[in-house]
Amino acid sequence: MLAVPLTASPAAASGTATARATASYRALQRYLATDHGLYLETYPRREQDNPYSYVWPYSQALVGTLTLAGAPGGGRYAGDVTDRLRALEAYWNGETDPPGYDSYLRPPLGQGGDKFYDDNEWIGLALVQHHKQTGDKAALARADQIFRLVVHGWDTDASHPCPGGVYWTQAPWSQDRNTVSNGPGAELGLQLYLRTRKPEYLTWAKRMFAWADGCLRAPNGLYWDHIDLKGTIEKTQWSYNQGVMLGAATLLYQATGDRTYLDKARAIAAAAISFYSADDRWFTQPARFNAIFFKNLLILDAQSPDPAYRKVIQGYADTVWDKVRNQRTGIFPTDLDSGRFSFTGGDQVTLLEQSAMVQIYGLLAWRPRDYRLLA
Repeated sequence: MLAVPLTASPAAASGTATARATASYRALQRYLATDHGLYLETYPRREQDNPYSYVWPYSQALVGTLTLAGAPGGGRYAGDVTDRLRALEAYWNGETDPPGYDSYLRPPLGQGGDKFYDDNEWIGLALVQHHKQTGDKAALARADQIFRLVVHGWDTDASHPCPGGVYWTQAPWSQDRNTVSNGPGAELGLQLYLRTRKPEYLTWAKRMFAWADGCLRAPNGLYWDHIDLKGTIEKTQWSYNQGVMLGAATLLYQATGDRTYLDKARAIAAAAISFYSADDRWFTQPARFNAIFFKNLLILDAQSPDPAYRKVIQGYADTVWDKVRNQRTGIFPTDLDSGRFSFTGGDQVTLLEQSAMVQIYGLLAWRPRDYRLLA
């Protein structure tokens, strides 16, 4: 059994977390960084892979770098953050109305790709965090552009099952509306509202949160994945869906003062921790999803501290370090098809999973008083 302990270990010391985050980042840069400031999708690169990663994995490498920069002594990563933001622009498509980040690089490095609303939301939240950490006004302005794209993705057809909600993608092959396109959309709107106090952000964030809560909340208090236009619900309960909804509820409390939102955030957190801590379920989830859940758990902790939150992150991080990490290379061996960790070793890893562990160890290095800077 690989059950995650709910008690802190000696590895909880910030210095240990910093060392682990730094080692994981060095492995990321050694094995997955490539030319033009970009990254490979997987290491080793498979024959069928593109020359560079899609924007979703790239965004998580950006978040990992931002997380390191926000930890004590993280100033030495400021140049790396600048490099990530500069290379990110190779995915920006300013020719569409509204503009946004394509799923793949624009010419000349690639041929672009469909826009995914959740991809853009992750980037928007990263830009808000960069603004909160540095005061960069341009980052906030770009986050506003992204939010306008997200609003553009709202379903306006009242004849649809559970009408409303932000679609997952603009791609014609999917008309799903997902927890993960509405929860982080609400978070982005709320982060912008808390920075600017423009009512439209709050109005849309409430709408997105209420849609996901009304259409995709399961009887166990957690959230299903998505609903299609036939009304069929995909009932997998991914950890990141729980994270974005508890994070959005926490931000709604900050924005409105309505304590029912904070109570809901704490209830989601308790239900999720109970669910994923049973039967090794943390390890049925890709680390990329757990990293998003854990970050949102600390956003809640900044508002309503609970020692159990950090303890569950620490327990997961210790297990991965001790039982998954390749001590020779510093990578976290991953099954490339499922995105889940391999406990039998190996030399394969995805950009998403390596970046996730940079984020998780980086978060453990943060001072609790700085959790308010997360987004």
